[in-house]
Amino acid sequence: MDTIFAETLRKLREEKGISQKQLGQLLFVNHSTIARWENGSRLPNAATINRLANCLGVDANTLFSLADQSDECPNVIIVDDSRVILTECLSVLEEVLPNAAITGFIWPSEAIEYAKANQIALAVLDIELGTASGLDLCRRLTEINPRTNIVFLTAYADYSLEAWKTEASGFILKPMTPENVKEQLKRLRYPFPVGGGALSE
Repeated sequence: MDTIFAETLRKLREEKGISQKQLGQLLFVNHSTIARWENGSRLPNAATINRLANCLGVDANTLFSLADQSDECPNVIIVDDSRVILTECLSVLEEVLPNAAITGFIWPSEAIEYAKANQIALAVLDIELGTASGLDLCRRLTEINPRTNIVFLTAYADYSLEAWKTEASGFILKPMTPENVKEQLKRLRYPFPVGGGALSE
């Protein structure tokens, strides 16, 4: 357990007068993830520490000096331009993948920058991202790391044909549920370990 980082994070958050839930909303992570950081059972990765520092108004080096990045915690991202859907999906992913570092993005450009700095095990992408396309984002993420698993998320089944022309592992129709996520995890091109075991065969 990293109690020094945990205690520092809790103190900084309380000094800003924001709750774990509010901090989670600012970072697009589930509030239970914040709770794990603050009880020392999990550490955020480098990119998330930078976002934390911005939210808390502190020098990122202050947080970096207290945290060691864990190699056993796979990075999972979700990109959706709806804040409501993004928040709902974060809760589902947190339930299904409790040992993963799960981060949400509204803007594809932020997801790309995150992917450049972190090895992404799984990216869940909405196909319609405002003026951007999840299909284009898929291609960009797999250029950065060809072993990134991509699963598309959309309300429109008609997009499935276009999605299958990419390097995607699967396709989820909204609303996301624990069951349809688990089903997709069985079909990943590049299975990754969570909690010491592979998610798929």
